[in-house]
Amino acid sequence: MSDSQLSNNNASLFETLGPELARRRRWRVVKDYIAKYSVGIGGVSVILTIVLIFFYLLYVVLPLFYSASTESVADYPVPANDPGANTRLLALEEQNEIAVRFTADARGVFFQATSGEIINDIALPLPKGVSVTSFARGNGPTDLVAYGLSDGRALLVKHKYTLSYPNDQRLITPSIVYPLGKDAIEVDDYGRPITQLAFRDDEEGTSLVALVGGNELILTHLAKEESLLEDEISFERTVTTIADNLKSVKFMLLDKEQRNLYLADAENNVSHYDISDKQAVELLYRIPVAKSNVRITAMTFLSGELSLLIGTSVGQISQWFVVKDHFNKQKLYQVRSFELGDSAITAIAQEQRRKGFVAADERGDFGFFHTTAERKLLIASVGKAVADIALSPRGNAMLIQDQSGNLHFWKIHNEHPEVSWSSLWSKVWYESYEEPQYVWQSSSASNDFEPKLSLTPLVFGTLKGAFYAMLFAVPLAILGAIYTAYFMAPKMRRMVKPSIETMEALPTVILGFLAGLWFAPYVEDNLPGIFSLLLIMPIGVLLFAYGWQCLPRRIRQLVPDGWFAAILVPVIILIAWFSLSMSHPLELWLFDGDTRRWLSVSMGIDFDQRNALVVGFAMGFAVIPTIFSIAEDAIFSVPKHLSFGSLALGATPWQTLVHVVLLTASPGIFSAVMIGLGRAVGETMIVLMATGNTPVMDFSVFQGMRTLAANIAVEVPESEVDSTHYRVLFLAALVLFLFTFLFNTLAEIVRQRLREKYSSL
Repeated sequence: MSDSQLSNNNASLFETLGPELARRRRWRVVKDYIAKYSVGIGGVSVILTIVLIFFYLLYVVLPLFYSASTESVADYPVPANDPGANTRLLALEEQNEIAVRFTADARGVFFQATSGEIINDIALPLPKGVSVTSFARGNGPTDLVAYGLSDGRALLVKHKYTLSYPNDQRLITPSIVYPLGKDAIEVDDYGRPITQLAFRDDEEGTSLVALVGGNELILTHLAKEESLLEDEISFERTVTTIADNLKSVKFMLLDKEQRNLYLADAENNVSHYDISDKQAVELLYRIPVAKSNVRITAMTFLSGELSLLIGTSVGQISQWFVVKDHFNKQKLYQVRSFELGDSAITAIAQEQRRKGFVAADERGDFGFFHTTAERKLLIASVGKAVADIALSPRGNAMLIQDQSGNLHFWKIHNEHPEVSWSSLWSKVWYESYEEPQYVWQSSSASNDFEPKLSLTPLVFGTLKGAFYAMLFAVPLAILGAIYTAYFMAPKMRRMVKPSIETMEALPTVILGFLAGLWFAPYVEDNLPGIFSLLLIMPIGVLLFAYGWQCLPRRIRQLVPDGWFAAILVPVIILIAWFSLSMSHPLELWLFDGDTRRWLSVSMGIDFDQRNALVVGFAMGFAVIPTIFSIAEDAIFSVPKHLSFGSLALGATPWQTLVHVVLLTASPGIFSAVMIGLGRAVGETMIVLMATGNTPVMDFSVFQGMRTLAANIAVEVPESEVDSTHYRVLFLAALVLFLFTFLFNTLAEIVRQRLREKYSSL
């Protein structure tokens, strides 16, 4: 065929295929365009989603660190402020609508909290010819008060608020009730005036501690006795003299358990009496609580009545509670202190439901504090010296009476005082603890509970679980990937690699279930076998390898190159069976038949069935496929000409592996380890089911832990929305987010530098 004919044929073929090629080319351009922007939009969407998650977590967490604020609502003269009617107690009901004022002339005056308008003025039933000589406040939630009288008797009174809804309108009706009857209770058998009084009442009885005659301290206890046949309650009365010749008692506090009595005198000493046995009261100790040039000007309990709050003439408020000293004896100890200013503290009011309080001084300044968080939340002023403070049961309003006879009603915004940097990350000295500790305990059945919201044990548990999981997973996964990619026969590799990758499809909840219900008890019953397995397995494999090398060449050549791992399988199974079968004989021989007891008694190591060892195996099993797959791909993808060139220059296969292959694959291996670590840090179900889920600070392999992720999974469903607990859980999520984000960013920087360094090989 001539050239002209070929040219004509090509021209006709182009005319035939030209439109088709042009159409395909245009369609290819469209697909490239769609793929380009789809990938771009997907990448931007992922980044935007991560940013939105971060800002949402931040949005929920930020209110934790807001300070308190107050709003002055009303100022007005003290209602019914007649001569001789000084205020002995101010109190607010829960809705902040009605307040009560108990006066020195035994009256209960109810009034509108925002206006001072009197609702009811009730004269208490004092016996004829008897006057009021003392007054005592009961435990805040009980709304009880007591008047000490000049004839040695006391009158107990309770202010009560009944809530009703006539015509769908809320109506609060205040009243006064007498829990022990309208007749005054006989405290002193000799009828001496009660100059100081403290009391507590509960379901079992009532205790009254009175200073009578100016110098004698007596305890009167009324034990309640219910009749089985009649619906009547009687009282068994006992009177005990606590101390004689007391002088200058300034403050007297009796705790709600009716076991501890505290007296503060003019010499700044606090005496602690044990009154558990109402007929044999014991003075435990007397200690100074302030310097000689300082006066005690206020003293009250903190919520829960385990701690004392002591205000002084120099504007300091200190918290004291009982701890055991080096001789195992209980003693008051100053735990922390707060500064309001340099003027004398005139009033301290505790919050009823939190470990916070408000204190005021003679300059007119008042401040909000929280003991556990060691936070000074707010300082404000009413301009005049403060005589008394009443806090709402919810802590969202207060009444302040100044010494010029005016009341000030304030709204309070103080949502999350329990949180501070120290309460989240530092050791905190909690009530009833012998020393400062890291503790997470977010809830309790008691309203007097002190929230313990330290994130440190959770972060520690997260790192501990990840460490033991990676300690188990990284050597197996990396060494397995090296052997599979570099030494194993291709046919065997095509079976092994997919099998290991299939392990990743196993749900972690199944792994956690098996680890918690089967593997943890098995490890506990076979501890000697487990540890002998960890010791014997590497030694047995090395001995077998050495023995294999000693065999004649003709026997070794029966196994093709790359299939040597197959003959190790029965050896590993045999070693494992031997180690575990020797567990109980070893336990009888070495540990007297009880390994747990030997660890506890001889080594001082506590053993928890669901511990870090179990988590290491279970979570390591979940992480191995991820690390193995990525690392194996990185090693197998090293260009063959690099290894062939190294071998051609006389290097051994091991030298080639160490100095060429692993260096080139190091970015991929490093990425595999980082991705595995990220999964271990964020793992939830395995840690939740395979550990004791206890937030302890113990690195022992025999102790459990609680991780950030597991804690969030456990407690978020039960937390109150927008509560401090709820927001702290979101803070834990934010910490986990930042940890993984920063760690992965650092890992990517390292990976890129490794790639740049070894890309020239």
